[in-house]
Amino acid sequence: MQQEGHHASSTQDITIYSLAAELGLSPSTVSRAFSRPDLVRESVRERILDLATQKGYAPSRLARSLATGRTGLIGLLVGDITNPFFPPLVRAVEHATNVLDSAVLLVDARSGGRPEHELIRRVVQNVDGMIMASPWARTPDLRAAIGKTPTVLINRVVQGLASVTCHAIGAHLEAAEHLVELGHRRILLDRGPSESWVAQRRSSALRRWAEARPGIELIEGRRRQSGYLRGRNRVGEMLETGATAIMAIDDYTAAGIIDGLAEVGVSVPEDISVVGCDDVLMSQVMTPQLTTITVPGPELGNAAVGLLSQLMASTPVENVTMDAELQVRGTTGPAPRRRGGRRR
Repeated sequence: MQQEGHHASSTQDITIYSLAAELGLSPSTVSRAFSRPDLVRESVRERILDLATQKGYAPSRLARSLATGRTGLIGLLVGDITNPFFPPLVRAVEHATNVLDSAVLLVDARSGGRPEHELIRRVVQNVDGMIMASPWARTPDLRAAIGKTPTVLINRVVQGLASVTCHAIGAHLEAAEHLVELGHRRILLDRGPSESWVAQRRSSALRRWAEARPGIELIEGRRRQSGYLRGRNRVGEMLETGATAIMAIDDYTAAGIIDGLAEVGVSVPEDISVVGCDDVLMSQVMTPQLTTITVPGPELGNAAVGLLSQLMASTPVENVTMDAELQVRGTTGPAPRRRGGRRR
């Protein structure tokens, strides 16, 4: 039981000044032991750290920020946090930054109603570095918003900026060949948003592929944002094209398309085949399971943190590329036959 007039000791009572007084050192020396340990003699530094550990003292993030000029925060911009591709990537980035003793400031580029480059400009003022997953901003706006902040792009290439990308074009072409082998000749390409660097490259590659394949018609849908509801609500116009197969921009959109088709009595894959992209968990628990392309989101996030830590240490970096892989599952099947036995 405490005696009246005495107070229990707590870590809130411990400051740099109280440590300095107990050790007979100046407060500036104690401060440097935490902020610039290389400037403090090893024997002195050990005394300071031993006492700090004994007392349960740790400098606050604000104090460290003032002492080092760093915030201890890494900005992470994602295209749309409701898309199930992004949460595993975010978790991987958070885990990797914990190892670096940093925290993540997460920004959803589609939630605030502001142009993406304006969000970036606001965030870079408060972070030590930025990771941007699939940013849409125009290259000049992106460069201007970033300024001199160390930055790594995921699935976007801008000359002079570090990047981690998944080369999925080969897997998309393999998916298209898979559909042709099943007898499909009219394939609808869900092109996704016009601002997406990944969607632009995918459309261009598949367009060139179709032009070199006589008898194959690639029907390019209107450019629109991805999403479950957007996929489900566009089923009517997709069916009007007469396509027997649909290549969706991502798994989330593919799930919406499949549910929308079911609502109007169209079966997958008996009446129409559907291919997704990303291989999120949803694609593996659907019935039937979704034929899709595996994009290694967590690995992309881990690699981005690795590059960013090098940039923040002023170490030269090399861009990282990863491969994607086609996963053939239950939503692709033989093209339906016309009357008379010919495939449509």
